[in-house]
Amino acid sequence: MLIGYARISTADQNLDLQIDALRAAGCEHICEDRLSGTLRSRPGLDKAIASLAAGDVLTVWKLDRLGRSLSHLVGLVDELGKRGIGFRSLTESIDTTSAGGRLLLHVMAALAEFERSIIVERTQAGIKAAKNRGTHCGRPSALSADQLRHARLALDAGEPARKVARLFNIGESTRYRHLQRQG
Repeated sequence: MLIGYARISTADQNLDLQIDALRAAGCEHICEDRLSGTLRSRPGLDKAIASLAAGDVLTVWKLDRLGRSLSHLVGLVDELGKRGIGFRSLTESIDTTSAGGRLLLHVMAALAEFERSIIVERTQAGIKAAKNRGTHCGRPSALSADQLRHARLALDAGEPARKVARLFNIGESTRYRHLQRQG
């Protein structure tokens, strides 16, 4: 059985084009959402997926109607495939019930993985470059240099570590970490 899914993002958009295309493609049941695709929970999509059984095909008018991102789309289609459910996108002519459609989906998955690894590499390179320029990455220090000196003096004078931490309104592990870095 072909189950259709249609989604629009804003109230001023119209589902008619998608619904007409899905009906023309032979969808017997069509679930709808009128909300952003970036949301994790989409009741219409959840309903469509829950109604699918092995041998069924989830059909959308266009790929961007289904997934928040390429990686989300590929993951969703992969999960459907594990349940014996096909996927079809009318505009892009992708149909995972055929060998060519599965190949195209795997190519898309490889591109999504490549995109993720490029983003990670760029992020790491940016952090490294910032550190080389002397820029601090991460959360700001809980203690200033002055406070660190006072904490060190208090500890050297025999004040209990717990009391020193309370004095600067920080946890003991934060106090320990800061003083360890200081040497």
